[in-house]
Amino acid sequence: MAIIKLNEIKQMNEKALADKLDELRNELISINAQVAMGTLPENPGKIKEIKRTVAKILTIKKLKEGEDKV
Repeated sequence: MAIIKLNEIKQMNEKALADKLDELRNELISINAQVAMGTLPENPGKIKEIKRTVAKILTIKKLKEGEDKV
């Protein structure tokens, strides 16, 4: 679920970006809770992918905010 292409992120509106960001952060919290309890996550590489996607979304949101001010 975490793999979203950059073009797809750029086409999303503010509401969709915020919803996706919340969804990804909740998924990351649940995976980190599994790790904290000592169990292995189903896909350890998914943690890195979720973090990258969150960073992409935050970057695009910041760029869109900058465009609105200009």
